[in-house]
Amino acid sequence: MTESTAAMFSGHATNGRVLIVDDEPDVRKVVRMTLEKAGYDVIEAEDGEKAIQAINQGENPLTLDVVISDIRMPKINGVEAINYFQQQWPRVPIIVLTGFPDMEMATGFLKKGIVDYLVKPVEKEKLIGAVSKAIQQREIHRL
Repeated sequence: MTESTAAMFSGHATNGRVLIVDDEPDVRKVVRMTLEKAGYDVIEAEDGEKAIQAINQGENPLTLDVVISDIRMPKINGVEAINYFQQQWPRVPIIVLTGFPDMEMATGFLKKGIVDYLVKPVEKEKLIGAVSKAIQQREIHRL
């Protein structure tokens, strides 16, 4: 039995690890529950500062497959956090999830390599589809 097969039997295999960064606890909860039901491992952070701390905790930086980030947050906002993630982990795809859609901002983010720009409240299928697409793109870039 291979390691991945053993992991599947023990219930530890996931479709990927997702970091959700949002200052609204209800949004984080809904996104986490939706993605966990779809087989993803989810980590939550309430703002950019906490997200950066969560990733850099311990000796080894946390391995992530996708980051989902809000824009308007206290302390380190989404724009600053996204810039940091893109500099530190250029291969980790980022999805913006915002309650304040702005076409100019969306276009700017997409030009900078953001995988998707979603508006709250996001439909379950759309969220799962965006995360799945982001992970597939990451796999393609690894080859």
